[in-house]
Amino acid sequence: MSQIHYFTSESVGEGHPDKVADAISDAVLDHCLATDRLSRVACETLCTTDLVVVAGEVTTSARLDSETVRSIARGVIAEIGYTDPAMLFSADTCNIYNYLHAQSRDIAMGVDHGGAGDQGMMFGFACDETPELMPLPIAIAHRLTAAHAQVRRAEPALGLRPDAKSQVTVAYESGRPVAIDTLVFSTQHVPEISQADVHAIVKERIFAPVLALFPELDGSRVRHHINPTGNFEIGGPHGDTGLTGRKIIVDTYGGYARHGGGAFSGKDPTKVDRSAAYLCRYLAKNVVAAGLARKCEIQVAYAIGVAEPVSVFVDTFGTAAAGIDDAAIATKLKALDLTPKAIIERLDLRRPIYRDTARNGHFGNHAFPWERTDLTKELA
Repeated sequence: MSQIHYFTSESVGEGHPDKVADAISDAVLDHCLATDRLSRVACETLCTTDLVVVAGEVTTSARLDSETVRSIARGVIAEIGYTDPAMLFSADTCNIYNYLHAQSRDIAMGVDHGGAGDQGMMFGFACDETPELMPLPIAIAHRLTAAHAQVRRAEPALGLRPDAKSQVTVAYESGRPVAIDTLVFSTQHVPEISQADVHAIVKERIFAPVLALFPELDGSRVRHHINPTGNFEIGGPHGDTGLTGRKIIVDTYGGYARHGGGAFSGKDPTKVDRSAAYLCRYLAKNVVAAGLARKCEIQVAYAIGVAEPVSVFVDTFGTAAAGIDDAAIATKLKALDLTPKAIIERLDLRRPIYRDTARNGHFGNHAFPWERTDLTKELA
């Protein structure tokens, strides 16, 4: 007898305070890589009421004086949409402090010889629930926040502001998604519009077009919760302090797959927290795209200063194709060069491509090089 179970994932808009921090950190990284492809960057950002603090360890020939860092941060804040001083966090008025300094020579020694920039374990995941091979709940949640940004920019007179959160509950039967059960959405807004207006905007301009993308799912009885507290005027970094790397589940698979614990934003690709997580997604996606399994999770682990991974683990959750087992897939993957240097070269990661990862997750966007499926013939 089939059983129904429910799974929920959330996403946040680009104006969420943690995402503002992620965006500034990755904009600093992109600035460094645009000038010096060998830059090593570990940049952290804190943002709160009219205040941004940028700190971290950097080795680069790029200019990173306080004037430059302020210009980078103000550009990001303005592009996100915080331009009104009334929100108490605005590109032109906030105070920005730069505490970036040189990287530790002890860490650099191991990386200089091709080793991993830190120890740790990283996970990657893919499944056949969506065309981009992402879990359905997080895929829908990201589409909702993306639609919010599009509507907010295209029609500013509607009164939506940058901070927003989405949450999606999907019903599964026998392990396959069958219905969208609940949609939760909160959006910051100007004081002049009523909650009735907010509800109408979200239902008509955000929920409806996104749900239309999934006609195969039962959407007849979707429960809606829009601005459940009743008001959301105070938001962004004024409403809640933002920190780089605090939305790691939003950044990955919405809790559907395991996470190694390391954040991505602000880190250059010698940091395996970032590059190896991208590699694992790339490998898992190619395994599913090649038809070897319907669902695949991959873990790799590294020791600081050591190039080769200390372990590679594959779990297809019993979905592997006939005649294939997890050990056979793992053997195929271990034959690839999985050193940090090879990862960087295979995915061409020494480029200023990271600012966009602070919008709607790091996975599922076909523009990112780790989303390619060019390994399918080799794996098959």
